[in-house]
Amino acid sequence: EVMLASIEEWGIEASLERFIGMFAFALWDRETRTLTLARDRFGIKPLYYGTQAGVFLFGSELSALAAHPAFGAEIDRDALADFLRMSYVPAPRTIYTGIRKLRPGHALTVCRDGDAVVLDERPYWSLEATVAAARADPFTGTDDAAADALDAVLRDAVRLRMIADVPLGAFLSGGIDSSLVVALMQAQASQPVKTFTIGFADAAYDESPHARAVAAHLGTDHTELTLGSADVLSGVAQLGAMYDEPFGDSSALPTFLVSALARDHVTVSLSGDGGDELFGGYNRHLEAPRLWRALARVPLGARRAAARALGALARRPDLVDRLNASAPARLRVRTPATKLAKLAGVVAASSENDVYRRLVTVWDAPEGIVRGGQATWAPPSAPWLDALGGAERMMALDALTYLPDDILTKVDRASMAVSLEARVPLLDHRVAALAWRLPLAMKIRDGEKKWLLRRVLDRYVPRAIMERPKMGFALPLGDLLRGPLRPWADDLLAPDRLDADGLLDPAAVARLRADHDAGHPAVEYGLWNVLMFQAWRDATRTEAAASVGASGRDLRVASPSDALPGEVPL
Repeated sequence: EVMLASIEEWGIEASLERFIGMFAFALWDRETRTLTLARDRFGIKPLYYGTQAGVFLFGSELSALAAHPAFGAEIDRDALADFLRMSYVPAPRTIYTGIRKLRPGHALTVCRDGDAVVLDERPYWSLEATVAAARADPFTGTDDAAADALDAVLRDAVRLRMIADVPLGAFLSGGIDSSLVVALMQAQASQPVKTFTIGFADAAYDESPHARAVAAHLGTDHTELTLGSADVLSGVAQLGAMYDEPFGDSSALPTFLVSALARDHVTVSLSGDGGDELFGGYNRHLEAPRLWRALARVPLGARRAAARALGALARRPDLVDRLNASAPARLRVRTPATKLAKLAGVVAASSENDVYRRLVTVWDAPEGIVRGGQATWAPPSAPWLDALGGAERMMALDALTYLPDDILTKVDRASMAVSLEARVPLLDHRVAALAWRLPLAMKIRDGEKKWLLRRVLDRYVPRAIMERPKMGFALPLGDLLRGPLRPWADDLLAPDRLDADGLLDPAAVARLRADHDAGHPAVEYGLWNVLMFQAWRDATRTEAAASVGASGRDLRVASPSDALPGEVPL
């Protein structure tokens, strides 16, 4: 109602500039016979489009397009290779040839010009413009003034997203971002906020004690669930059908399970996503720029030799684990062999952009598995990005790629699978505008990431509760794939099944699996991506068969009289 009234009053462009929050919509103007599609600034909500057999199709789910009689797109083998490399299909591509994702912060108009159909995709908001405005008006106040300003804009962003006529809650991992969102909710609520956490039996992956401590301090109405093998097996079985295209981020499983837990109690849940990309929260934001400064002074040939040596050491995980265990506690890391393998790749990088590509790459050699496919994704390059320093460039690249295509995709599909609305207050564009005005030293200082976010959180939660290493929402993938998930993997990776499908090379998949069984580091992520593609293929085949069986329609080209919701005959 509000959006329609706004558009009627101000028009689409001016309304888009005024909107705060997440949306994806299609608007048909009967007077001008123009269709407009628009997606929110950071890509929290999805929107797909493409022309098939003369019909322009669009929708918020690829499965909706695929169900249309005119749909005939094939699997894009290059997109499949990119998926295996990145764990997601990078925008604007989708897994289907000829179907695209509308990019975040963009609007697309569709109209006729005689017999031609004209598509005009343009940005109404961009990170580039936000960065340019920030550079023209940088924040010059004190640390306390910056904390006051950030506290105020975050408080308002959270307040707006607490407006609901249905039960409301929040995900709480016990990390900086979710704890701050919950603290600001509780500070503005008249009763205890409902918070939700899941835990794991494996203490190395379990964040629930930290979340419990934050909840106890803030006085929330806290619900916690510890997952067992049965929960994991049940969740994995549903992942293939949950995502419109193959999706390999293994944290999708705990995200789905915590969404299901929350949905038993509330209809809307606030999430802390976005803080890492805006305030420098990933290890690569801190470590990669200074590592590259050191590496750039060493000849590439020598670095490649060092990379080979590190890679060889990483392939001896037992030795790496012993070395890690003997190190001082502050220097120990989780999954040390995997991190060492990643470091080996970074050491061989040819440029700072190549460092980023290698850091975000899950598996560097997918072409050997996809028949006829070539991974083509590379980090965006533009003068405004090149002008940023190393850490800020990585934060911008994350906001442009990893955030919408992985993080937000994961949360949106996992929550919507159980009819839970997940809201993301840290990605209010006003928060982003302030974040980019801040000097880098207010985000990363003295080796501490998200420095200013932590200072704001100090006002609500004692620092002693929050002092712990960042964990992430991960799963012990290797143990699961060699243990309880093995029968599931055996079925999906059966050689005759792979050969009949014609997309993946069975022999290459068998070699990948043998490396995994031998304990080679980081191999589990590539194997997991292969499994997620296979699970997705299974789910889409089942969906397609059910759709045809239910409708009884033959696959024919639609004519204008056949127009369905979400379709414009051209």
